[in-house]
Amino acid sequence: MEKGEEMAIETFLAQIGNHQNPATGAINTPLYFSTTYEHPTLGESTGFDYTRTKNPTRDVVEHALAVLENGAVGLATSSGMSAIQLVLNQFPIGSQIVASRDLYGGSYRYFKELEKKGLYKFIYVDDENQFEGAMNERTTAVFLETPSNPLMREVSIEKIAALAHKVQAQVIVDNTFYTPLIQRPLDLGADVVIHSATKYLGGHNDLLAGAVITKDPTIGEKLAHDLNTTGAVLSPFDSWLLIRGLKTLGLRMERHESNARAIFDYLNNEPQVKEVFYPGKGGMISFKIESAATIVTFLKELKIFTFAESLGGVESLITYPTTQTHADIPKELRESYGLTEDLLRISTGIEASKDLIADLKQAFSKLVD
Repeated sequence: MEKGEEMAIETFLAQIGNHQNPATGAINTPLYFSTTYEHPTLGESTGFDYTRTKNPTRDVVEHALAVLENGAVGLATSSGMSAIQLVLNQFPIGSQIVASRDLYGGSYRYFKELEKKGLYKFIYVDDENQFEGAMNERTTAVFLETPSNPLMREVSIEKIAALAHKVQAQVIVDNTFYTPLIQRPLDLGADVVIHSATKYLGGHNDLLAGAVITKDPTIGEKLAHDLNTTGAVLSPFDSWLLIRGLKTLGLRMERHESNARAIFDYLNNEPQVKEVFYPGKGGMISFKIESAATIVTFLKELKIFTFAESLGGVESLITYPTTQTHADIPKELRESYGLTEDLLRISTGIEASKDLIADLKQAFSKLVD
């Protein structure tokens, strides 16, 4: 069961770290805080020398990440943005990267910084046809969010990967929204998968983490070398928290998704909602409210939903992308592709769906009093 091939993914998740501590029989993965490790003698190592390079607790979660995404190498980084930085650092100066136009505002901000420094050129596209039209022999990589953030647009990873590989471009997929329980990009042709593990993989709004997984051992070796060199590794304690979160990912994703579907059905029939964006899978929903002028009141009236950035935790959150997650994208640009000031984004938690819907109903009711 080394690669989890003979067991369900939910079983593998629950068993992360178990049966790996014969000296003590510890079921819970030990937390190794030590920064340095004793060498048995000159020229010998236990496999652990310095915690930036390798840590026993981080090893457990990195192995789990590789298995979950069906990859060869998994790496745990200090944040989702450090994961993106690690992956893009592979490419030479002057590289041309084709990217989803509707994407996380922090990714866009970082991409613009790279362009300002003259390092890379980014070409942004909206759909599969535009991806195909933008790729040529100068394209070094393709960066996908599917579904996209926050408009929940999907594209075919398989189709785009086939096109990208014709021009020798690497395909990078941000799989934060779906997680490997819903989508495994490496199985669909992607070369590298990234996660903001702060979100669903951690699941409790109590750690900052990133993940990078690749099916190509050569790419994995390069990424591991760069991670050790630059040092943005996940700390032992946050590695332990990520293990703890992953153990319940299967259960949580079931509830996130069932709640999202119930809320989607409700919002589709709510008179004060103009449009709902939900791809039919996962726990993320966006919607456009009838009047942007009522958003402040609506947010204040919510009792269960928390007005906060981030997503993927057990608590339901609601976000206003215009001033929060996507504030760094110029207004004219974001509105040109549909990210308008009347849009709100929901991360459904694991509460009872009836209570979440009741909370939304009572908040909407205050807008017509």
